[in-house]
Amino acid sequence: MSHHGGRVPDHLLIRITQRTDPVSALSEDDARRRSLAYPKLMWGAPVFGYAVEETIGRWRILSLGGDRPQGSRDGLGSYFRRLRGETPETAGHAVERREYQEAIRLLDWEVVDDLTVHDRRYRIIRAQPFIRMGPDGPEPPRPTDPDPYPSGSTREAPAQEEGFVIDPAASTGLSDGLLRIEMVPAFYQAGIVPDEVRADSRRALASHPNVVLLPVGFTIGEYVDGAWQPRSFSTYPTPQAARDSAFLRFSDIVPHEDATLDEIRAAYTRALEEFESPVTDEFEIRGVCCRITRVERFVRVGPDGPEGPRPSDWDPEPPPELHCQQLREQGLLPDPD
Repeated sequence: MSHHGGRVPDHLLIRITQRTDPVSALSEDDARRRSLAYPKLMWGAPVFGYAVEETIGRWRILSLGGDRPQGSRDGLGSYFRRLRGETPETAGHAVERREYQEAIRLLDWEVVDDLTVHDRRYRIIRAQPFIRMGPDGPEPPRPTDPDPYPSGSTREAPAQEEGFVIDPAASTGLSDGLLRIEMVPAFYQAGIVPDEVRADSRRALASHPNVVLLPVGFTIGEYVDGAWQPRSFSTYPTPQAARDSAFLRFSDIVPHEDATLDEIRAAYTRALEEFESPVTDEFEIRGVCCRITRVERFVRVGPDGPEGPRPSDWDPEPPPELHCQQLREQGLLPDPD
């Protein structure tokens, strides 16, 4: 493929820069050791969010972490509601407020993954999580992973991906550059997912031929019936935030399946008072071995920016107003006053 002036387009670049400062050197050494100790990459279910285009080819993530595209569309609608509420009700801002209102109505009624509002492009984006596995299980946090918040104060920890700029041309270190190169041709293998999911993943190699790594997150894995599985599908910004979440699973708190709301509230209060956050990356909960697990994610990018939802992605719910209309037509929801 030839390009004007011999220049490679930004969306195809992987620019590796050798970094010699002590922190980068330690991080590179950590990455090398862990790639040998945990050589198998296991993909999880995709996550979704929404982003805004900052400049051509560079998109800033506003939110990420939903398990369905429609949840992210709803989130984008809420984002526009907030922007509209913050916009002054003056004649000079009438066009801006009207555009936000039109975007809100559009997202309430239609499946829309890409739209322009007040001269800015917004998009529902798709990210692919994966973890590293080794003979002893999933990869735990690395010594160089930041973990600045003490136990009990991790609610202050911001989501690492919010505000992150998806920029394929930004320079990267050696280990991340090699990982990006490894992920570029990766797609679902036969027999693991349905045929339509695999076909979509192959098409993405052509439509979005590069990848950008996102900030690392952390979750809890548990060893059950001879295999490791996620205790929760939530991802936390630091290892300690994941440790602090260890008691929050509903099934560990409610006393029995027929518990009343008051019993559930009392059990939750009791669990909160009695809970002591683990101080290590391996611990037991009700006799089950658990491990803080490092979760990496990437976004595919193409000439028009980050990849959006695929046709085969699980997306069972319609937009909210359309859903309400469907329920009224079925007699399952009363007509509005």
